[in-house]
Amino acid sequence: MSDSQVHELSFSQNVNFLVDRAITAIDLSEDTAAAIKACASIIQVTFPVKIRDKIEMFTGWRAVHSTHRLPAKGGIRYAPYVNQDEVEALAALMSYKCALMDIPFGGSKGALLIDPSKYTRDEMQMITRRFTIELVRKGFLSPSTNVPAPDVGTGQREMAWMADTYKNLYPDDINASACVTGKPIQHGGIRGRTEATGRGVQYAIQEFFRHPEDVKNARLTPGIAGKTIVIQGFGNVGYHASRLLSLEDDAKIIAVIKSEGVVINENGLDIDALHRHIIEHKTMKGFPNATFHEDGKKALELPCDILIPAALEAQITCDNADRIQAKLIVEAANGPATYEADKVLSAKGIIIIPDIYANAGGVTVSYFEWIRNLSHIRFGRMQRRHEEMRSREFAALLEELTGRTISDDIRKRVIRGAGEEDLVNSGLDDTMRNGYQQLTEAMRSNPKITDLRTAAYAIAIEKISRTYMDVGIY
Repeated sequence: MSDSQVHELSFSQNVNFLVDRAITAIDLSEDTAAAIKACASIIQVTFPVKIRDKIEMFTGWRAVHSTHRLPAKGGIRYAPYVNQDEVEALAALMSYKCALMDIPFGGSKGALLIDPSKYTRDEMQMITRRFTIELVRKGFLSPSTNVPAPDVGTGQREMAWMADTYKNLYPDDINASACVTGKPIQHGGIRGRTEATGRGVQYAIQEFFRHPEDVKNARLTPGIAGKTIVIQGFGNVGYHASRLLSLEDDAKIIAVIKSEGVVINENGLDIDALHRHIIEHKTMKGFPNATFHEDGKKALELPCDILIPAALEAQITCDNADRIQAKLIVEAANGPATYEADKVLSAKGIIIIPDIYANAGGVTVSYFEWIRNLSHIRFGRMQRRHEEMRSREFAALLEELTGRTISDDIRKRVIRGAGEEDLVNSGLDDTMRNGYQQLTEAMRSNPKITDLRTAAYAIAIEKISRTYMDVGIY
C-alpha cells in the first residue's frame, strides 16, 4: 500500500482493515465475513427549520450496521464535520462492541451536520425535535428496534427532547422512555450513566493491571498509583476518566489536550480545578500551576506511562505514530488510531487496549437504563432495605460474639444497602472485567492473535457469526 493510499483511507475502510485482520486469524469464510461487514441500512434526512425568521436546511444520518440483536444501539453526534462514511464506521464499531461485551444489541449510529455553538438552547430544541420526527417516521428510532444515546455534541438535554418527541408521537406506548438512553434521571435516566464511559475506561485500566504478565509486556511496574497519564479530550469521557483515575487510583494526569491546545504539569493536574476553570473562563488558558501550549496534538508524543485518546477518530496516524512514547494506549475514543498507525505502534511494542472494549462503558450502562425503562422499576428498590436489615442483624451478631462495639462510622458503611448507582457500577465493573478476560483468553488460545485489538474483533465476529448461523441466515 502506497503512502497516498494510506492517507486516503476513510474511517470505514480503517475499520474494515482491522476486521479483515481478525477474520484471517479465525479463518472465517469469505461469504460469512461479507455478511457481517455489510452495513444493513442507512438513511439520510434533510429537513427545514425556521431559525430567526429564516428557513435553514439540516442534514442528518442514521445507520444500522447489524440487527442480529434488537434493538440496534448507538449514539447520535452533533458536529460540523460529520458525514455518511463516519456514521457507517461508527455503527459497525457498535455492532462489534456490543457483541464483544455480551450486550444484546445490534449496532447503529447517527449524526446531524450542525455546529451547536451557533444556536441558542431553544433553537437546538426545535432542530432536535424535528430531527427526531424524521427518524421516528422512517423507522430509525423506537424502543424495540433502534435506540439512540448521547455522543459528541449531545447529552442528557438532547435525549430528553428526543424522548419527549417520541412520546408525543406515540402517547400509548408504555415503553416510550426506552426509545433513547442517556436521559436525565427525572426523565427515566439511570444513575451512573453520565460518567459511565469514563468509569468504564477506569475499570478497563484496573483490570489490565490485574494481569501481571500484560503489565510486564507493557514495560510498566505494578499498580496504577503514580502512573503518568496524558489524556486527549476533556468532554464527558475525558473529564470523568481523568477525574476518577486521579482521585480513586492516585494516577498522575500530567497533560490534558483539547482542540485549543494542551495544559501540562509534570507533577499532576488538579482535574476538578481544571474543569471549574474551563467552565468559568471558557478556555484552558490561564489555568494556574500549569503550562499551556497551543500545539495540543504534539502533546500526544509526550513521554508517559499511559496515553488516553478520548476525543475523535484518526488522532494517531502514520504521521505521528512513530513518535508516540506511551507504554500503554487506552482508546477511550472511537477509532483514535488508524490501521497503519496501529501497525507502527504494535511494532514498537506499545500495548493498545482497543476502543471496542475500552469505551464500552457507555453502551453497557445504556443497556442497564434500557432494561430499567422496560421494567418500570428502579434498580435496588425491591432489595435495598432488606439488605440493610440483614446487615444490621449481622453487625449485632458480631458485637454479641466478640463483646466489642462497632464504631458508628463502620456500622454505617456495613449496613448500607446497595442503591441504584452502586448496582450500576458493580454491573459495569463486572462487564469490563469479563471483557478483558475474554481478550486474554483469545490470545492464549489462538497463536494467530497477537494483540488485544485483533482479539476483540475476533471474539465479536465469532459471536455475530454464531448468531447468524443459529437463525439460519447462512
